Formats: sequence, structure tokens, C-alpha cells
Amino acid sequence: MSKAVDTANSTNAEKQSGLFNRFLATVEFLGNMLPHPITLFALFCVAIIVFSGIADWFGLSAIDPRPIGSAGRDPDGVIEVVSLLSAEGLQRIVTGLVTNFTSFAPLGTVLVALLGVSVAEHSGLLSAAMRGMVMGASKRLVTFMVVFAAILSNTASELGYVVLIPLAAMIFHSLGRHPLAGLAAAFAGVSGGYSANLLLGTIDPLLAGITTPAAQMIDPNYQVSTEANWYFMMISVLLIAVLGTLVTEKIVEPRLGKYNPDEASDDLPSSDIQGLSAREKSGLKWAGFSLLLIGLLLAWTIVPEGAILAHPETGGFQHSPFSKGIVVFIFVTFAIPGFVYGRIVGTMKNDKDVINAMSKSMSSMGMYIVLVFFAAQFVAFFKWTNLGTILAINGAALLQALNLTGPEIFVLFILMCALVNLSLGSSSAQWAITAPIFVPMLMLIGYAPETIQAAYRIGDSVTNLITPMMSYFGLILAVATKYKKDMGIGTLVATMLPYSMIFFVGWVALFYLWVFVLGMPVGPGSPIYYTP
Repeated sequence: MSKAVDTANSTNAEKQSGLFNRFLATVEFLGNMLPHPITLFALFCVAIIVFSGIADWFGLSAIDPRPIGSAGRDPDGVIEVVSLLSAEGLQRIVTGLVTNFTSFAPLGTVLVALLGVSVAEHSGLLSAAMRGMVMGASKRLVTFMVVFAAILSNTASELGYVVLIPLAAMIFHSLGRHPLAGLAAAFAGVSGGYSANLLLGTIDPLLAGITTPAAQMIDPNYQVSTEANWYFMMISVLLIAVLGTLVTEKIVEPRLGKYNPDEASDDLPSSDIQGLSAREKSGLKWAGFSLLLIGLLLAWTIVPEGAILAHPETGGFQHSPFSKGIVVFIFVTFAIPGFVYGRIVGTMKNDKDVINAMSKSMSSMGMYIVLVFFAAQFVAFFKWTNLGTILAINGAALLQALNLTGPEIFVLFILMCALVNLSLGSSSAQWAITAPIFVPMLMLIGYAPETIQAAYRIGDSVTNLITPMMSYFGLILAVATKYKKDMGIGTLVATMLPYSMIFFVGWVALFYLWVFVLGMPVGPGSPIYYTP
């Protein structure tokens, strides 16, 4: 009888595995059918030009919901489509092409922040800090520290994927645990917790720079600051670290079972791991000391009464010179400790080494700059034609008609972002496409852009783990095959799926509790609701 039950269970498991693998193959096939994100933006720009001409011919319009006398409101109270498929439209495209690109906020802010991060990364500071956190943890806390360090590594995007994920697999192997469990835990933190961090990173000014023009379709003076989601993303670090630890130890590791070295490929990495050297420890100590001094100096410019970077009228942080220039302080807080560390360990000796580190990072940004060029045109065209505003007004009216104006709308919004992320893995590309529609739409039913952006960041993160379209997915698979030579895409995604599901449920629950139950802002000075 037991044999028959085992056979039936085995057959059911095989059927489920087959269905799951076919689903993954379908996702991969559909994702591969999509053009490159840059090509996608170029096609969208052409589509907007053509559609604006058609919509103008049909007289598509919407009633302006803003109060009479509001900035940017048409005197007649009607918003009409402006055609770019005309002589005037062509003139505007030609004359605005360059300024659309150069004035696109995420371009400058991300590049400036990255200059500072590049010094800390190329000096070895970030790598040493991550290794020290993980390798210095006790055996009981090693899983938590792997996930926690992986989340923090998002400050420098490649660091977690290139350094921490292989290192986590090696650490688990050295402890007699399954190396793929370590790989999965680190992958979950780096990719599934992509938006969460204790520090502001390059993703913060990038998203804020896209959200601001989207919000200005409704309120021309609205500004979304770089630190708009800081509070929520800090508390999210603890949530993802705890959930990642529980999923690893209660679901993934038991499912993987005891590791069999015979499953490894011929180039199995050594489990003999070298700890931090005395020089590296000294470098971390002095880098930490320099970071403390910088923190005290920055506090002096904003905290005391009459501080030079506080708001000149209110004396507070919101809309102060400090908050407006926070990207500069991201640059400083990474660059100076990075150089101090480099001087101590010998990786940086003078200004030439700093310049070389910055140059290497800038040389790797070619693809991003090209993407920004086309994304900037897309955002500008959407604004010029009024298509985004009209879609937002009509969409908001539909939501109100369906009585979908409560907090539950964010569950659907986050789910939609998570599903789109399966095929369009670039965070900036996806937000540049969706923000001009959904930010004004949700503003019109009463929610602030900062709250909407925080919700997007959840959806953009949780499915990174299970999409083959994620740019580092191939690298993770290559590391995994060293420990399990027959590891395939389906097996890797099946391993990561529990993280994705638990992260989605837990993060959405935290969002609802934090924002709508406790009424806590998602960042400094960030309102929950939008009031015209």
C-alpha cells in the first residue's frame, strides 16, 4: 500500500514539475520575444507620435479635475490631446530632443551618486565590509547575516551578484550545509530585496527623477525627493532579512536535503575560505571612523538651530538645501571612506587611482545612458501630448466607478508591477513606462506619489528571483552549476519561488500596516495622501 502511495505521490510531483517547467518556458519565450528595452522605448516614442495624431483626429479629451485657477489648468477645463503628428509637433520634437535628454533628472543624479559608490567599490571597501559581516557571524546567525549583507550590497549593484552570492555558497559548503541554500539566501537578499536598504543608493534618485515628472502631470509644482521612501525601505531590510532566513532554513534547505559532492562539476570551488587580513580590518576601522566624522559634520549642517543647510524659514529638513542636495552627500559618504580604506590597504595611493575608479564605473554606464536618452524622449512625448493625463483621469474615473479607491488598489498595483517585471527586468525601464500612467491616476483618487513609488518598488523586487529576464540570472545559474552540474533554469526558479511568494505576501502586509494602519510616512516629509 505504501509503495502505491509513494508511486502516486511521485507521479503527481512529476506532473507538477512538468507544468511548472512549461510555465517557466512560456515566461522565458515571451520575454525573449520582447525587444531590448532601448528598442522598446524607441518603438513607444514612435507609437505615441502616431497615436497622438489619431487621438487628436477623434477629439479624445478629458475634464480637468483640478480646481479653477490651479497652475497649468486650461481655462475651459478640458484637456485635449496635442498631436505630435503635425508640423508643430515635428518642430517640438526636433528642438526638444537634446534638452529632453540633458534635463532628465535621473541622468545626472545617478551618475553623481555612482561616482562616489565607485570609489568605495573599487578600493575594496564594500567587498571587505560584506565579507566581514558574513564571515564574522556565528553559525546560528550565518543565514540571517548572508541575507542581510546581500540586501545592503544593493548600494553597489554588481557587488552582491559577483562577490556575495558565490561567497555565500562557499560559506554554507564549508559549514557542511547545502551550498545551493547559501546561494539561494544571498540571491534572495540581493535580488528579491533589491529596493530595500539602510542607506540611500543609486536607485533612490533614479526612481524619484521618474516619479517627479509623472506627478507634475497633475500638480506642476510637485517634487519627489531622493529620500522619499527611506523610512519604509529601512524597515523593509529587517523584514526581508527575517523572511529570507525563515524560507532558507524552513523550506529551501530541507527541500534540498544533504549535499552530495558527486553532483558537483569538475571545477567545484574550494570550501576553504580566507578571512579578512589584518590590513583589511585596519582599513575597515579607519573607513568607519571617517564615516563617523562625515556623519557628525553633516549633522552639524542640518540639526542645530540656524544650521546652514536647514530650511531657511522652517529650520527643518523637508525642502531644505540638504534634502535637495542629498545626492552630493551620497557621493561624499561613499567616496571619502572608500579612499581612506584604499590608502590603508594599498589599493588606492593617490588621486589618479580615485579618478581611474570613477572612470571605470562611468565606462560601464554606456548602456544606461543610451536607455536614458530614449526613456527621456518617451516621458517628454507622453507629457507633451497630454495622453498620460487623459489616461490617468479616465482610469481614475473607472476606479471610482468600480469603487476601487481604498488601500486594496495597491495590492492589485503591486501584483501588476510584479507580473510586468517577469518580462521587463529593468527597474528604471519599467517605471519610466508605468509611472506616467499610474502615478497621476492614483494621485487623482487621493494617494501621494511617494506612497505610489514605494508600492512600485515592492512589485519591482519580489519577482526578480524567478525571471530568466533578470540580467544576472545567467551568472547565478553558472555559479549554481558548479555545485550541481545538471542545474537548469527550471530547478533554479523552483528553488527561488518560495522566496518570491513569501516576500510578496510579507512585504505587501508590511506596506499596508506601515502606511494605512499605523499612518507612518514612507520617508522624511513624504505624505501618504495627495491633497490638491
